[in-house]
Amino acid sequence: MDRPGQARIAQLRLPPSPQAGAPCVVGYSGGLDSTVLLHLLGGDRATQGAGLRALHVHHGLHAQADAWAAHCEATCARLGIPLEVVRVAVDRRAGLGLEGAAREARHAAFAAHLRAGEVLALAHHRDDQAETFLLRALRGSGVDGLAAMRPWRAYARGWLWRPLLGMPRADLLAHARLQRLDWIDDPGNDDPGLDRNFLRHHVMPHLQARWPHAPAALARSAGFAAAATDLLDAGDDAALAGVRRAVDLLDVAGLLALPATQRARVLRRWIAALGLPPLPAHGSACIEADLLDARPDARARFDWHGARVQRWRDLLHAGPLRTPLPRDWRATWDGRAPLRLPTGDTLELLGADGFDHEVIAHARRGGERLRLPRRRHDHALKHLLQDAGVPPWQRERLPLLSAADGTLLAAGDRLCSATLASWLDARGARLQWTAVA
Repeated sequence: MDRPGQARIAQLRLPPSPQAGAPCVVGYSGGLDSTVLLHLLGGDRATQGAGLRALHVHHGLHAQADAWAAHCEATCARLGIPLEVVRVAVDRRAGLGLEGAAREARHAAFAAHLRAGEVLALAHHRDDQAETFLLRALRGSGVDGLAAMRPWRAYARGWLWRPLLGMPRADLLAHARLQRLDWIDDPGNDDPGLDRNFLRHHVMPHLQARWPHAPAALARSAGFAAAATDLLDAGDDAALAGVRRAVDLLDVAGLLALPATQRARVLRRWIAALGLPPLPAHGSACIEADLLDARPDARARFDWHGARVQRWRDLLHAGPLRTPLPRDWRATWDGRAPLRLPTGDTLELLGADGFDHEVIAHARRGGERLRLPRRRHDHALKHLLQDAGVPPWQRERLPLLSAADGTLLAAGDRLCSATLASWLDARGARLQWTAVA
């Protein structure tokens, strides 16, 4: 290496954290990249003073995994940096491939162990960014996906920071050699069966042989996509606010008034804001064809990965798939303590010590009838719930209360019979049904 190059590498510096003064935790695998990051942060007095620790995720996928964890412990002990080793189980049946499943397990561990306000520092560099851009392009990603990795974003209870994202791996390697750092070489990084490794070892060298600045150009394109995404996001946020009727409800007419391309983006943004799994590639098209154009009473729905979007009247509702109340469930209840339902929901009697006589809590089975206050006759519960605007995702979990003789007294806290309503009013009491979030 020439002297100017040595001077540049010797002066390798991290950009300042956007969250100055926040404690930092390094995702430390023991490999080259995270080793450089650990030493750079460990050598910064301000970072050390704010609180610096490291987290090593033990996947257990390699025979040397225990030795790698021991290496990380020894390195951190020499540097005086606290280290936590977290063992995870990688779900090989998740349909994500080994690489994707390991990444999911790793991020779940990071999210679970990141403390409030902490900054998680990961060692992705410019070459990683270029590879991610290519992988996303090969999967047909839109501008959001082509934005690849962001240098800074909200994450779990804190933040995620990638301070090396603008640096080529060659600079990190030169720095590590110059500083005589010790790191782990994972043989899994040479497996061409993994998509990223195939790009790294068989595609990128050919691209760089013809276009030496290919990694930098691809990473720059990712940056342009990120800037475009930010602009689109601002418009999508405004559009989402205009069609949102509640956190989990969107107005169908308002959605249909948006351009189709923006409608798809607004749907994805809504789903993400609810913390639901990302819509699959065909999700927006299915919602467009099967839900937005459906009759208001069609009960159309789209399910994916434990989540559901469904049409109800002139609204779209999204949420996790919830287990209905079992049809054969029954329990006696005196009202003295909250009643925990099989679904995890609770039913409480507030403002009174208990009922005069035990009631029977049970699930809907169909055909129930209820006489409301100031009504001369009873009516089908199904129609009363519809008239009261109780949506279907609540109806299927709604607990009913009946007297010992079978007379229906209440449907959760949504509807009360004339008899029970009179009893509650006389005591200033009420029922409260609380559904799990």
